[in-house]
Amino acid sequence: MIPFPGKPVRGSKSGAPIMALFDLLGRRWAMGIIWNLEGSPSTFRDLQARCESISPTILNSRLKELREAEIIEHNGKGYCLTEHGMTLLKQLKPLGKWAKDWGNRVKQE
Repeated sequence: MIPFPGKPVRGSKSGAPIMALFDLLGRRWAMGIIWNLEGSPSTFRDLQARCESISPTILNSRLKELREAEIIEHNGKGYCLTEHGMTLLKQLKPLGKWAKDWGNRVKQE
């Protein structure tokens, strides 16, 4: 079952939308799948190869959850980001930059 806003999720009894999103994105390989779908659709096997150590069971589970959350979809060419998924990825990129800067700073201390 995927986390939904308004229902209790990991770290939030209220199910605040941001907490539901973080719960979903914090699941093993969820972010890796999203990053690997940037640009072009991918088949199950393509994604499995791109994600290297992901098991078929975990990949299948994450794809199902991300589809239910309307972040990805399956079209005739494979899995791809939905419009909402592309918007999410655009929003995550600045956070990724911040995290990289933070990681470099913390390593130096």
